[in-house]
Amino acid sequence: MSNFAVKDEVERLPVVPSESATIMAIIQQVAMSPDADIDKMERLMLMHERYQAQQAKQQYDDALAQMQEEMPVIGERGGIKDRSGRIQSTYALWEDINEMIKPVMAKHGFALTFRTPRNERGIEVEGVLSHRAGHREVTSMVLPVDTSGSKNGVQAVASSVSYGKRYTAGLLLNITTTGEDDDGNGPAASITPRVTSAQAAQIAMLLEKCSDKAKAAFAGIHGKPTAVEKAAFDQVLAMLTKSAATNAATPEADKQ
Repeated sequence: MSNFAVKDEVERLPVVPSESATIMAIIQQVAMSPDADIDKMERLMLMHERYQAQQAKQQYDDALAQMQEEMPVIGERGGIKDRSGRIQSTYALWEDINEMIKPVMAKHGFALTFRTPRNERGIEVEGVLSHRAGHREVTSMVLPVDTSGSKNGVQAVASSVSYGKRYTAGLLLNITTTGEDDDGNGPAASITPRVTSAQAAQIAMLLEKCSDKAKAAFAGIHGKPTAVEKAAFDQVLAMLTKSAATNAATPEADKQ
């Protein structure tokens, strides 16, 4: 059978409509009927909405499972000190969490937003994790105003809201944070800050223009762009810029 014959046979195959399309077609037929049954239409619409919600939830769950594999472990750079100034416990700063999870969420179609509903019991922070398919999950917590230290009223509220964001984001995304501990007993050491996602993208773009030798050297020192220390960004950027320019000026024959 020729390719044209195969194509004709394929085109003659019936198109199997999706369940959603089938329900919509029935609704349209009912709506066009002069004796339309409103109750029946409402039941069909509810059936269609339930089906769409199920599909959106399934896509949400699938995307969340894939995203979990790429979620970074976030260093705990924040510290709670006692009266003598010694660190009692550490925590991940919200700005670090937000910076590291945003590109991963965007890749998988997620967005994280927060609301602060009025609550007489304290400061309520509500986290909303939405997926582009239409499903969302919500969690919230109520916090007292953080009056520790010498915070003024605005700073106290902002501190509680920041805590609420960290907590609700952690619940929705199952975020893992860690502090480096020498022997499991001593205070956690400070975590080395890494480059931002924008800086990592800038490094990755320059790496693409470098020679294979330069890429291998970079991988041996830093591993991947997101692992570059923030303090070394300017130096790394300068070296990669020079390496990319040298590679561009090298004749193709000499690159072999």
